[in-house]
Amino acid sequence: MATMIQIEELVKVYKGGIRAVDGVSFDVEEQEIFGFLGPNGAGKSTTIKCVIGLLRPTSGRILIRGTDVRQSPKLVKPMMGYASQETAVDDRLTGWQNLFLQGHFFHLARKEIDERGEEVLRLCGLWERRNDSAGTYSGGMLKRLDIAAALIHQPSVLFLDEPTLGLDVQTRKVIWQYIEKLRSEQKMTIFLTTHYMEEADALCDRLAIIDRGKIMANGKPGALKADIGGDIVTARFVAPEEKVSRLVQALSALPETVSVTPMGDGLQRIVARQRGDRLIPEVFALAAKNEVGVESIRLHRPSLDDVYLHFTGREMRDEQGSREEIGKARMTQRRLRR
Repeated sequence: MATMIQIEELVKVYKGGIRAVDGVSFDVEEQEIFGFLGPNGAGKSTTIKCVIGLLRPTSGRILIRGTDVRQSPKLVKPMMGYASQETAVDDRLTGWQNLFLQGHFFHLARKEIDERGEEVLRLCGLWERRNDSAGTYSGGMLKRLDIAAALIHQPSVLFLDEPTLGLDVQTRKVIWQYIEKLRSEQKMTIFLTTHYMEEADALCDRLAIIDRGKIMANGKPGALKADIGGDIVTARFVAPEEKVSRLVQALSALPETVSVTPMGDGLQRIVARQRGDRLIPEVFALAAKNEVGVESIRLHRPSLDDVYLHFTGREMRDEQGSREEIGKARMTQRRLRR
């Protein structure tokens, strides 16, 4: 496959010295679903906005199919479709009117709008509701209409910024199906941002973990999980701090152990070199030897949560709740607007 997007040492510094994107480099191949995984403020949206030309980068190089975005914007912008976190749908218009308006923004002829409008509405499952006001659409339908509007000019690459933010789990999975359908039927390259681990794992051929403006890891989800080691053993120990410290040192020295990371409140995350079930008896034996109680213990295969923790040194769960609340509030405000 040829390279669709090439980013070289991208930097974006806002006023006040805020370094939102800090030397980011990566490639996206044609017909690939590539994801940026990271919390609020990680630099995901800023990167996308620089790539599509909504923001001027401080430095760096951005190429779409080998063409420099900053030097030849008129050549590359027709290649790109973009759906932002907050839907750009006007809910006072019908679904069809929204697409008609978007087609005019791209200077499409009436015949092209008619043909492409029907195609993308059928693709997104909205053809039967095309003449209904967008204000009567559900949150998932609004997002699908927003994606349809981003496709009206037949772009080669689609940028989706948090495509399922604030949607319920069932609707989220419906959107995933449409994203997969775009890639398989339209042979489209898709670059999406998300803070949902499950979404990144389910959709992305490759993903980059971005934190505080820097890419911490880049690769296939399965390969990233394999890179951190074998099984994960999570144990909660009950004992004075000095005894737990001695136990952690003993566990870290085991040949079966890759790393031991404190999680707070007596919880320790132990990465096994291979099979965690072989490590668990060692945990109990060393705990007894060091006079430490084992309140709970759990074994699981590495997940993207573990990958994120491994490469950033912190969890992302605290960020998710606030992002969902923001998304739901935005969706509610849009639905109520008249």
